[in-house]
Amino acid sequence: MAQNNSPAVALRPPVDVMRPQAVDEIPQQSGTAENLQYSLKLDGFRALAFVLEDGRVFLQSRSKRDLSPEFPEIAAYLRENLAAGTVLDGELCAYRDGRLSFTDLLRSHADRARSGIPVSYVAFDILAVPGRDVRALPLKKRWELLGAALQDVGPPLQRVLATLDEETAHIWFRDMRAAGVEGIVAKELRSTYRAGGTRAWRKIRHADTTDGELLGVFGPLGRPQALLVRLPDDRSVKTSPRLTPTQSRQVAELVRDRLGQVTDHPEHGPVRMLTVPLLIELRQAAGRHETVRFVRMRNDG
Repeated sequence: MAQNNSPAVALRPPVDVMRPQAVDEIPQQSGTAENLQYSLKLDGFRALAFVLEDGRVFLQSRSKRDLSPEFPEIAAYLRENLAAGTVLDGELCAYRDGRLSFTDLLRSHADRARSGIPVSYVAFDILAVPGRDVRALPLKKRWELLGAALQDVGPPLQRVLATLDEETAHIWFRDMRAAGVEGIVAKELRSTYRAGGTRAWRKIRHADTTDGELLGVFGPLGRPQALLVRLPDDRSVKTSPRLTPTQSRQVAELVRDRLGQVTDHPEHGPVRMLTVPLLIELRQAAGRHETVRFVRMRNDG
């Protein structure tokens, strides 16, 4: 989108988003003062919301496409209630039977309207206020600015539920899964808004530990990088993220005498299959972005 000299609009689409790093446990507050903010991780469409000087609203998707035509009621509400130059980061969320419903976001606007499916925009950050790009400010200050920008609004626009209390974060993580909440995002209060992945923001998704079978290994035989595994429902998937050095050494040692032929997997490329599967422990992350993480070899395998 072309730039212009409007003093009210300091930031225009497209803008690269900041992405949290996945971790297994909720990080602890450290020191005598709180250094982390804990917020709900919602299952929706990530979208930056730009309110432009001509009254248009641009809802930028992850692929930098404008989602406004698909969510016209959200665009209209933002246009009517936010000042030109405001840029928010948040999630478009649909609700069905009292819980978040990602699949309903995939339906057309007309279909959602016929079915009475409400949609909200839940903001968790602010990138710009009229006339000023605020990404260089710490999260603590941006959170205050976000609260000020949304103080006179209500659904379908709201600020995400967040706390500085670590115990409360654990309670939310435990109790809100039934409502479709994916987990918790822990953010350093001093963090500026930087494009790309960062450890200053960490996401903790609900996960279930399960047994599986190790079918094959990807990468060098002495240092495998990922595994082909069979889940209890008979699906075969590739593990993610990459094995740690310790895991890689452990797997390489245990599969050394069980390696068979190389097979060209249709999705993941060359994989060295095992002649006899091994029992392993896996962790399956909940939500639509399902990942299967290798935990350890099972001693009874």
